[in-house]
Amino acid sequence: MKIQKSAEDYLEAILILQERSGRARSVEVAAELGFSKASVSVAMKKLRENGYIQMDENGLLRLTDAGRAIAQRIYARHKLLTAFFVQLGVPEGIAAADACKIEHDLSEESYQALLDHVQKNLDSAPGTHNA
Repeated sequence: MKIQKSAEDYLEAILILQERSGRARSVEVAAELGFSKASVSVAMKKLRENGYIQMDENGLLRLTDAGRAIAQRIYARHKLLTAFFVQLGVPEGIAAADACKIEHDLSEESYQALLDHVQKNLDSAPGTHNA
């Protein structure tokens, strides 16, 4: 399913916050992404209406299965790209920023090829025991 880059960023931020602290609220998403609370509020409403998140009476956000699938796909791409760039010698902050730009537009074919390449090189790296 193709959704806008900004929606993917919001879903990814919710996932990251939930993994980091066990919860996510709109105000925390705003802080994580550096956006205004008003902008995040509008985005959360759209994500709820489209079935990607739910919000409880305490303001806690929960990813639906559809929202979680998108967030996990984008976050996996982000982590792989960041690690790959760092391995190439790019400073971590720059690597993460570049990964964020690329993660949304990278084709599934290129992502799979990169993933296969990284896994192959990890498996054959000195000191690994995957013989």
